[in-house]
Amino acid sequence: MQALPFALIAIILYCGAASWQALALARRVPQRPPLVLTLGGLAVVCHLLVLGALIGGSEPLSLGLGTTATAAGALIAALLLAISLFKPVLNVAVGLFPLAAATLVLAVGLPSPPPGSGLTPGIALHVVSSALAFAVLAIAAVQAILLGVQNQALRHHHTRGIVQALPPLTTMERVLFELIWAGVTLLTLAILSGLLFLDNLFAQHLAHKTLLSLAAWVIFSILLAGHHWLGWRGLKAVRWTLGGCALLLLAYFGSKFALEVIFPGP
Repeated sequence: MQALPFALIAIILYCGAASWQALALARRVPQRPPLVLTLGGLAVVCHLLVLGALIGGSEPLSLGLGTTATAAGALIAALLLAISLFKPVLNVAVGLFPLAAATLVLAVGLPSPPPGSGLTPGIALHVVSSALAFAVLAIAAVQAILLGVQNQALRHHHTRGIVQALPPLTTMERVLFELIWAGVTLLTLAILSGLLFLDNLFAQHLAHKTLLSLAAWVIFSILLAGHHWLGWRGLKAVRWTLGGCALLLLAYFGSKFALEVIFPGP
């Protein structure tokens, strides 16, 4: 199956859904959640077809940077659509749908890695929980950015535009911390499963990923404790959330980029 046509269709659909939601936030067009959900859902289907084409011929499974980024993009977009059915997070599509589209470009442009090894059930648990943790916390990161914009606008008494299009500030904060709680729970599972099922989580090629993931876990845990005991919220919560997500981004993709693109093996 040719992946390129489906990749192009997915990119167009992602950009269309994100553009409509951005215009809705700017109050240039009315809110149309069914439209955004439909475009996003079709984009995810095409995205998954591309991912299937990328890994369908890999035996054993190969998880290079392009494939990993493509899988992460599809998972983030699908999880965002699912969560948006229950929580007011569809505005996050403004940032995450273009990111999902960009991962499809990476899939085409990056070199293929050497074949990997098969996944045992324990390692599969680690991979799945890691991917879900990253996806949930990526959604939290964009939610935090929107919360920061809303907070700043209200501080300067700007009550029109994006502030009118977003849910109330208290709702935005509540959803942010619900996402962080879910992400930290999944990240804890990922770290514990890695300690149990990986041969050496602090081996040379895994050490920085492990340390950065642990640092991110500490940051998110401090934020949750500070929110619960000290009432941390607003811009402080935004900064801590973005800091933790930046560490996770480096942990999950920094090493693969360095090993496969900057310092590729023979």
